[in-house]
Amino acid sequence: MSAGADAGANTSWDHEFDFVVVGSGGGGMAAALTAVDSGLSTVVIEKGKMYGGSTGISGGGIWIPNNPTLRAKGHDDSRASIRQYLDRLTGGRVPAARLDTYVDQGPAAMELLGRSRWMRFFWVKGYADYHPEYDGGRPMGRSVEALPFDTRKLGEDERHQRPNNMKGPLGLWITAKDYRDLAMVKRTWRGRRASVVAAWRVSSNVVRRRHMATGGRALVARLRMALKDAGVPVWLRTPMTGLVVGDDGTVAGIVAQRDGKQVRIGARRGVLLATGGFDHNQEMREKYLPDGGRENHSAGARENVGDGIVAGLELGAALDFMDDAWWMPSVRHPSGATIPLVSERCIPPSVIVDSRGGRFTNESSPYVNFVHDQLAGSHVPAWFVMDAKARARYPFAQILPGMPFPKDFYASGLAHRADSIAELAVAIGVPPEELTATVERFNGFARTGKDTEFGRGDSAYDRYYGDPTLKNPNLDEIVKAPFYAVRIEVGDLGTKGGLVCDEHGRVLREDGSLIGGLYATGNTAAPVMGGEYAGPGATIGPSIVFGYVAARHAAGETTGEAS
Repeated sequence: MSAGADAGANTSWDHEFDFVVVGSGGGGMAAALTAVDSGLSTVVIEKGKMYGGSTGISGGGIWIPNNPTLRAKGHDDSRASIRQYLDRLTGGRVPAARLDTYVDQGPAAMELLGRSRWMRFFWVKGYADYHPEYDGGRPMGRSVEALPFDTRKLGEDERHQRPNNMKGPLGLWITAKDYRDLAMVKRTWRGRRASVVAAWRVSSNVVRRRHMATGGRALVARLRMALKDAGVPVWLRTPMTGLVVGDDGTVAGIVAQRDGKQVRIGARRGVLLATGGFDHNQEMREKYLPDGGRENHSAGARENVGDGIVAGLELGAALDFMDDAWWMPSVRHPSGATIPLVSERCIPPSVIVDSRGGRFTNESSPYVNFVHDQLAGSHVPAWFVMDAKARARYPFAQILPGMPFPKDFYASGLAHRADSIAELAVAIGVPPEELTATVERFNGFARTGKDTEFGRGDSAYDRYYGDPTLKNPNLDEIVKAPFYAVRIEVGDLGTKGGLVCDEHGRVLREDGSLIGGLYATGNTAAPVMGGEYAGPGATIGPSIVFGYVAARHAAGETTGEAS
């Protein structure tokens, strides 16, 4: 990324628009739709050969309280309860004006999206806020997802859409709710019914030749269709190489590479940076992230190397939360793929231990909190310990219940198997007596149904992916040989820190002054969630909201003049 070029010496442009969006994830696409709705000519540029960013490979949840889908279901939260919840989560580290904007403008952002014939959502009922026990938290959850979508409707743009792993064999498609039910296929009638539905979907897809997408891929496909209707161009393979700055210090456009040559793209009303975090920039990971989290096990889009953050930094932008990420305990597959562990940590006959053989937190807690505790106590590496019941009953790291771990799991040292807990401890290099004592103590909690050490299963969030046939859905005795241990890594869904922005999404300098004409959203901006995670979709939700807010401000439709 080059330093900002001077627009004063040469104001000619190869292309010129009112609003230029850099990045094609959920926040960037929502911003482009908002800009067009406000009468601004708009372009979306994307450095990769596929659009969708990290949104496209995510679960696709959107956490925006009081959105139209929730209100249609009768869930109209009081503003006070939402702020109470967010205030507790952010602990005073996020400016009140940013929180106010998120709460107040979120419903309007979703209403605008809903005006497109393509943008349709459903409530993920029961997927709890991540801290439902806090004042203002909701055990039934506030997350919505895009309805499944047949990507054949994209036409030529289908082959340019980023794939994700929400698609199963033979075209099987599942939503977050479907996955929860299917995970219990060996345990509940609901799970068995879900498997029948899955079989019907496979056969239906064969007959109807559909290309069904769910989660983040469905959201991105629907956004892309809305952009097509709105006439917004999306330029792929067009990396931004620098910002163009006028004599007054205002960002006037960008420099990019397109079709093998450098082009200058003017932005009369502003540039929005929606380029993701620095997930795959090892130099930045080493510089900013804490010990234990620097190794790259990120599930974020490969193009996320901090382009927007670096560009803003070169203009003097302030940064915040750079030492944090949207952490996710993960398995590093021998092929190199990162597999996030969301539901797996709720498997009842299992514990996660450190190199000393002891537990260090509630295994079923929200993933960011789990890793925060892991890093704070230097519990790296960690091992997921389970018994034969766990493997017979529940999926793990994309391996179906009852299926053996692949041979390369063992050959690579990722997984170990033994006939006793003590032998397993020797295999993974932890003290046998300590691991044995840990499992015995945990088995006592399982018998009583109460984890008095870390409170596993106390929260509605913990129980969402647990086994409802048990006294405590997250606790069961680890007693049946053989026993297994799988190494888990400190992974992430993307980095969290970024450019400091005001309530309009405008980028600020260290002294609090504005960098005129420059906006940021998503993981390019410092998070409105602070160091926490409100619920499923609390990354995509703010990205959409502040993309919307930035575009409205650029169009002069919010308090104050667009700059």
